[in-house]
Amino acid sequence: MFPNLITPAFAQSAGGVGTTEMMQYLPLLLVFGVFYFLLIRPQQQQAKKLKATLAGLKRGDQVVTSGGIVGRVVKATDGTPEVEVEIAPNVKVIVLRDTIASVVNPQAANDTKPASKAG
Repeated sequence: MFPNLITPAFAQSAGGVGTTEMMQYLPLLLVFGVFYFLLIRPQQQQAKKLKATLAGLKRGDQVVTSGGIVGRVVKATDGTPEVEVEIAPNVKVIVLRDTIASVVNPQAANDTKPASKAG
């Protein structure tokens, strides 16, 4: 009385509905993977490296603050968030470790190679 409403082609494609829906999310997962490996992961590694550098600050290191002030560390006590920095002769300021953007190790223009020991 009722003709066959389901064609063989539709019946074959009905079994793969779950895989087709998953394939829709594949480009989204690929984009997230690319963003993670190109943007997020390197930034996390750089932040970890800066944190280790700030924890190892010592007297005599030249630093640049987030505000752009360049100075030399005069006093750095382990376990404290403050560091005393000399920004000019006889001008010392106390800055937070978190506000230090980078540690600069300046090299003189004529010091392109390390000096060899004369023996």
